[in-house]
Amino acid sequence: MPEKTKKFKLFDAVLAAVCVVLVVESASPAAAIGNSQFFWWIFLLIGFFLPYGMISSELGTTYDDEGGIYDWVKRAFGKSWGTRVSWYYYINFPLWMASLAVLFTDIIMQISGISLSSPVAIIIQLIFIWAVVFISSFKISDSKWILNLAAIIKAFIMVSIGVLGIYVAITRGSANEFTPSSFIPSFGAGGLSYISIIIFNFLGFEVVTTFASEMKDPGREIPRAIVLGGLLIALFYLLSAFGIGVAVPTEQLSASGGLIDSFMLLLGTDGGILITLFGILFLYTLFSNLISWSLGVNYVAQYAAENGSLPKFFAKKSKNDMPQGANLANGAIASVIVLISPLIPSPDIFWSFFALNMVTLLMSYILMFPAFLKLRKKDPDVERPYKVSGGRTRLAIMTYLPMILLIVSVVFSIMPLDSSEGELMAKIPLLIGTAAAVAIGELLVFREKTRH
Repeated sequence: MPEKTKKFKLFDAVLAAVCVVLVVESASPAAAIGNSQFFWWIFLLIGFFLPYGMISSELGTTYDDEGGIYDWVKRAFGKSWGTRVSWYYYINFPLWMASLAVLFTDIIMQISGISLSSPVAIIIQLIFIWAVVFISSFKISDSKWILNLAAIIKAFIMVSIGVLGIYVAITRGSANEFTPSSFIPSFGAGGLSYISIIIFNFLGFEVVTTFASEMKDPGREIPRAIVLGGLLIALFYLLSAFGIGVAVPTEQLSASGGLIDSFMLLLGTDGGILITLFGILFLYTLFSNLISWSLGVNYVAQYAAENGSLPKFFAKKSKNDMPQGANLANGAIASVIVLISPLIPSPDIFWSFFALNMVTLLMSYILMFPAFLKLRKKDPDVERPYKVSGGRTRLAIMTYLPMILLIVSVVFSIMPLDSSEGELMAKIPLLIGTAAAVAIGELLVFREKTRH
């Protein structure tokens, strides 16, 4: 790309990192863990996020084509494993799009007090989905203002609920006790099932590496964006976690409406206008979340389709050379999901789709870490604009600790931990959905092998 057209600077990259990774709607599910979440935030920041950020920086700046995580795994372990990864990475996005479309109408009803009928809610959800598809058909540099504004709004929301939480805790007390014993985590099966939510909240930095072609010095700017963005993101998540913990008893916290509920309780009866304002800003972040992720996901899907791993339709490009097939497929799949959502017997449709999206996304990252080590050995002479420092032992820890954490989080997210009705109702549909995603992935692998 000519130098004068490279519009994406370090400031934009930091804000893009915040916009991609800082997911406001997952603040409530994370807060539902209770005070032990603070331990998991700190532990996973060190044990998962830092190695993940550095490894994705090296891979993204070394192999700066549009294949992203698919290309890294394919280069390391072959096309079949690349196909599986590309499918898991891709399918999480329309699932997430559908879950946010459902949440969009839930928040509208929550802040307006108006109950929407199913047909009206579905129409709004479809408009939301196809608006995302439309914006995603343009280059990131043409719509970077959406990401920059979203990053500022997300930070404002997270800081606001944190500051309000501190004020209310001092003046009125807290809905939950913040005693030393309450911060001690559980390392049993139940406690380990929580780490998937925290890890999910750290994912997405490799999407920033897809902006490399629009940066002047990606080898320098991407790692700096990850470090600066990561510190800001950790701070914002911790602030929001505290504010929600002050406002709502953990056992009463809703995964979908917990954030707005928290603002209502913290602001009280005099905060009507402010609650509406925060609700509108929250709605904007749902839209921008998908815009920020769409480019990376669509490019990976397009690249995988060009290599025969995903259906040929995903390889179609628009006149401005953007991924068109994958983008349209996102809208079609998400639309089908919201159309059938009234038939799903679940008290929280948002969480049903969101949990499956979370599991498939976590699965797509498992092989990224060993691929890093394999490519170090396989391509020792390839120039690496950014290279993770350290000896063999340090690199092995940075590789296998995050990989093990991902595997543990997936297993405990989908497997019922006991035979209680609540646990079975929550986990069995998720287990079935995950099995279906794996089965489709294996069909794609079989198709790719028979074609070649």
